[in-house]
Amino acid sequence: MRAALQIETTPATLGATVTGVKLASLSPKDWSQIRTAFLEHAVLVFPGQHLSDREQAAFGGRFGELVVTLLEFSNEMSDGSLRSADDPMMQLLKGNEGWHTDNSYLPVSASASMLSARTVPSAGGDTEWADMRAAYQALTPKMRTRIEGLKAYHSLTRSQVRTGQGASETARAFATLTSRDSSPRRPGAGAAPGTSAGSDPAASDSVLNVPPPLRPLVKRHPETGRPALYIGRHAYRIEGLGLAESEGLLTELLDFACHPPRVLTHTWEVGDFVIWDNRCVLHRVRPWDLAEARTVVHTRVNGDPVSEAAELSPPRDAEVDESTV
Repeated sequence: MRAALQIETTPATLGATVTGVKLASLSPKDWSQIRTAFLEHAVLVFPGQHLSDREQAAFGGRFGELVVTLLEFSNEMSDGSLRSADDPMMQLLKGNEGWHTDNSYLPVSASASMLSARTVPSAGGDTEWADMRAAYQALTPKMRTRIEGLKAYHSLTRSQVRTGQGASETARAFATLTSRDSSPRRPGAGAAPGTSAGSDPAASDSVLNVPPPLRPLVKRHPETGRPALYIGRHAYRIEGLGLAESEGLLTELLDFACHPPRVLTHTWEVGDFVIWDNRCVLHRVRPWDLAEARTVVHTRVNGDPVSEAAELSPPRDAEVDESTV
């Protein structure tokens, strides 16, 4: 007889390890428990699942419409050779070493994301998640008052500029990466009803050709009601504040938030599968020796436009800086 589903919480403020279940053949009871645990713990680790592409996509579809069906994040090319560190694709992936939440730079952000490990290096390449619910709760009353009602613009292009990758290089690498996805939709899809891309390149994200989305610094989870910080590397400018003041506050919040016990680290083994809630956690990949291959397959669930659509209000001319072009 198969062991019953077990959910073991981690020492961190988020995350649980789930065993005794095969995601490829879930019973209604198991699915109900997993869905409840997902909302409670925000990150669920399923060791040794060894899901096929079809099985991973099917499980992801349980959570909603897939904006990314199956996408490889890898330093390995199709011929088995490894990309060099200065390859534009690797520069794009290097950006993922910064704390972020998926698709915050799109008109509709992602709700859930998933990874399965296909090839892992001998050391490094871990993935970490940070609990933005616990981070908000730990803020001083003074800081909560300071950030109440503030909103920040989000941009992939600007966050890649910080890694040394120019806008045109980012656009090319992004196009190459997303061309691997089997989704019928492409990044830029999911725009809120009635919105359209701006025509001014100095006021739009050159990768996605949309005005930088404007999102509150504090997000209330649409299903649990819990407040959480909504920040990360894609957030770059706070509405109504100068660039330097914006970056100072965003950096202060990020540095405060991403520390134990609010951080969960997972060291991958081939076959592991993890799902997390983008609406209340940040994540990042840790560096590894690029002389070794690392391949993880990613699935991403589009957010509900009712709760995940952003304002598309281009920054005023005075708020545009040279990193936009």
